Parts: sequence; C-alpha cells; structure tokens
Amino acid sequence: MFARQSRPAATNDEGDNLMTVLVLIRHGETDWNVEGRYQGQADPPLNEKGRQQARAVAHKLENLGLELLYTSPLRRARQTAQIIGNALGLPIYVEPRLMEINQGEWETLLVTEIQARFPDLFQRWESDPWSVHIPGGETLAQVQERVYAAIDDILAKHRGSHIGIVAHRLPLALLKIRYQKLDPEKVRKLALPNGYFEELHVPDE
Repeated sequence: MFARQSRPAATNDEGDNLMTVLVLIRHGETDWNVEGRYQGQADPPLNEKGRQQARAVAHKLENLGLELLYTSPLRRARQTAQIIGNALGLPIYVEPRLMEINQGEWETLLVTEIQARFPDLFQRWESDPWSVHIPGGETLAQVQERVYAAIDDILAKHRGSHIGIVAHRLPLALLKIRYQKLDPEKVRKLALPNGYFEELHVPDE
C-alpha cells in the first residue's frame, strides 16, 4: 500500500548530530530498457527480469536497517518499491519530484530514431548534456532543482533515518554528484544499471 504522508523526524535523547543514510535504488528492467527506447516520463511496467531484480535488491537490503522508501510515481519505480517494501515490511511514500527527466519528443523513440531525427542535438546530449533542452522536455538543471528540493524535504522530515530512494538513472546520478562531489559533466556517464543500489551517508548540516 502506498502512502503520501510522512512520519516525524528521528531524534536522540542527547540531541547529538545524527547520520542520515540514503539508499539509492534504480528501478528494475523494462522491455524498453532492453529495446533501447527512451522512457523519460512515459510509463512502461517492469518486465519479469525487472521484477526478479527488485526481489534480489530486497534480499540484499534485508540487513541494512532500511526504515522507509520514497519512490517516483512512475510505474517501473513504484513496482520496484512495492516489491521491496512488501518483502521488508516498509512504508512507501510517493514523491513526484523523483521522476525521470521529461524527455519530451524523444520519449517512446528508439535511440537510433532519435539519432536520425535529431542528430546535432543528440550529439550534444552525449557530449555536453547540461547545454541541451530536449524539445518539449526538461533541462538537466530543471531536473536537478526538483530532485534536490525533494531530497531536502525528505531529509528534513526523516533526520537520522535510513531512507530508500527508488528512482531513475538521471535523478540518482544527480544525487551521487551532490553527495559524492563528482564532476557534473559525468552525469550521463555514471554506471547505474537496473537493480543498482548504493548507500550514501548524509551528515546532519
């Protein structure tokens, strides 16, 4: 079952600084991933391999002390979160700002089709993605703004907690850039396969 409300922030008796842990989780595989079809904010479901990946992630997370999950509302992320949440008995909160980049006119197209229809723009997307505004879609800066705002709100509500973030490749890459001090120009080069997860420790500011 999905919930939208959030529980109060965690504290300790001494008022000491608490370490919050974000567990970044990329959704499982869809048929569009296999085909090389741009998904963006289109909404294909997990395929069977994707469901297996979600179950495998749940098993690996059993002993990490995860307390709750936040998920993108897109079906591939929600299904991944539901499999993990059901396996571990975790509450799930839907956060629209965790959605993948809106890819506008590129959504539903194969990579080869995008390359053929938008050759110059696609080349820039590969080499200089921060300069690209996909027709009818978002810029990376716009995605960064909404994702960081969502995480700031989540951290404020759940200080000192162990929080799963079930989302998509670009939002998760942007979080790695933020908390691991990575080069922003590497945002599209980071390897975050379907079913990936990683712990990030976020010190109290």
